[in-house]
Amino acid sequence: MTKESRLPLIEICVEGIDGLLAAQAAGADRVELCASLVEGGITPSLGTVRAALVQATIPFHVMVRPRGGDFLYSEPEYRSMLADVMALRDLGVAGVVFGCLNADGTIDEQRMGELTEAAGPLAVTCHRAFDMTRDPIEALEALIRSKVGRVLTSGQRDTAVEGKALLADLVRQAGDRIIILGCGALDLQNIAEVRKTTGLSEMHFAALKDVPSAMNYRNPNVGMGGSDLDREYRNTLTDTDLVAATIAAAKA
Repeated sequence: MTKESRLPLIEICVEGIDGLLAAQAAGADRVELCASLVEGGITPSLGTVRAALVQATIPFHVMVRPRGGDFLYSEPEYRSMLADVMALRDLGVAGVVFGCLNADGTIDEQRMGELTEAAGPLAVTCHRAFDMTRDPIEALEALIRSKVGRVLTSGQRDTAVEGKALLADLVRQAGDRIIILGCGALDLQNIAEVRKTTGLSEMHFAALKDVPSAMNYRNPNVGMGGSDLDREYRNTLTDTDLVAATIAAAKA
């Protein structure tokens, strides 16, 4: 179910079904559904996607990224991405999010075109692989040639504030050929200014908070990955109040 919304359209990046429910309760227009945001987001399980289809009242786009790290994929990894896109298309999600690069820092147009074709009627977003390209002007044209509908970008900087000059240039270059979805540490304090100076019609952010685990028993000698053993007993959740406040600031 969709709803009318004042611009800019706000997409919230979330991890899992709890994040989706929190974002839609806060008034998000759309969600990017991921797993493992600590790695920048990877493909969520099909069980998570099915649960989201049952409970979502707003559109959600699903991340298709087989691992963290770079965006130069092996042939088996790429085949798994194609399989995920087709499975998500068959499930009936609103959109998919992916990105493939060549080793020289250009968009892999062949793979992007094939993945977009496999998505069929789904909305297609190229994620921040775009921000790792050597020439953003040419990269945008390559995505347009690949029939991608939207690109997520911080203007090739760590934050949208730092990248706002390029974001404004990309909005002008894109015209009505592709949507520029701006991101990069957008928050309550800066989102209105970034919108005003760039002309973005769509904006993307995550609003997260760490909460203690409800586990009573805690084994101090075992970690499930990495060196931060306390990470096993902290959960990172979407902050509903902060999402709502930041949306209000963006749409004021």
